[in-house]
Amino acid sequence: MTAPVKRMNRTLLLACAPFIGMMGWFMAADFSLQIHLDDLGRIERPRDSAITEQTRPAAERLDAAVAKASAISASVKRVSELYAKTNRDMQSMLSTAKAQVGRPAAIYDRRITSRLGTPKDTVQSDKLRAQLFAVRAQHFSGYALKVKLKSADAMKLVLGKDKLGGAETTQAAVKRYGAIAGVNAGGFADARGKRYPLGTTIVDGQYANGFEASHSDLFFVGINKNLKLIGGKFTRKEQLDKLQPMYGASFVPILRKNGVNQAIPPKWQTSPARAPRTVIANYKDDQLLFLVIDGRDESGSSGATLKEIQMLLERYGTVDGYNLDGGGSSTLVFKGRVINHPSDGRQRPLATHFLLFS
Repeated sequence: MTAPVKRMNRTLLLACAPFIGMMGWFMAADFSLQIHLDDLGRIERPRDSAITEQTRPAAERLDAAVAKASAISASVKRVSELYAKTNRDMQSMLSTAKAQVGRPAAIYDRRITSRLGTPKDTVQSDKLRAQLFAVRAQHFSGYALKVKLKSADAMKLVLGKDKLGGAETTQAAVKRYGAIAGVNAGGFADARGKRYPLGTTIVDGQYANGFEASHSDLFFVGINKNLKLIGGKFTRKEQLDKLQPMYGASFVPILRKNGVNQAIPPKWQTSPARAPRTVIANYKDDQLLFLVIDGRDESGSSGATLKEIQMLLERYGTVDGYNLDGGGSSTLVFKGRVINHPSDGRQRPLATHFLLFS
């Protein structure tokens, strides 16, 4: 064996000596290591128990949270059911209240309608309700049109051909505007081949020819922004402006005011005594009533007297009443057809018209 090899062997022996010694010690000491299953069980169980003790408070809090959530859910459900029941009860109460509120109005409407008779025709829409009735009296006949306005655009006053001095028949104005009905309105005066409205005339909230103070029994009658009939004699523009008129016209005389028949000026009692008539009136619930009475001519031998018209207005239960242009001007158009019989034998071209829209 060469010297290098011997040195290598000695080095390896020195390196392994500690390990060889330890093995010899274990063999000489008869040392044994025994781990029993029971011991293993005793070691693991305390560990599980410790973990359980640590997590028990969290588990208890979780159980409490679940219980509280269940209670809250049940409470929310009860509140929801109570809300739904309360809402149903409130709706029922509201419906009952509305019915009770509307009941007096319905009773009043039935009462005034019964005085007029049975409607010959009716137009009902979101804008208005218009009921047509026949009028039969001892000395005259005609028609009544009861109107409930529901919208600001359900009624308006128009000028003949939409201009001052213009004139057209009521039927022509109804057709041109596509209205459901039309009634002749204020008086007029002819000048230089044109037909101008008398007194104060308001169209779409504007004075057509300025304000004219009332004189010689002349009045203004129209509808304001609250869809109420307004009328009377006005000496100053500010008086009329306070009533916020949307449209209206002028004529003579006032027949009824605040449920009381007014004194008829002597001039209008006999000039003429009887004649075709057109009247606008109102009820306590702001419904309107138009009367259009027929007559053969303007000689004073046919038609109605103003006193008879007042008696009709009183019988029908109206509050205010205003005489509009009559004679050959009296015209009622309903659903495109002339209902009455104009005394001229044909329709008269007029300066102003009241139109109704459905």
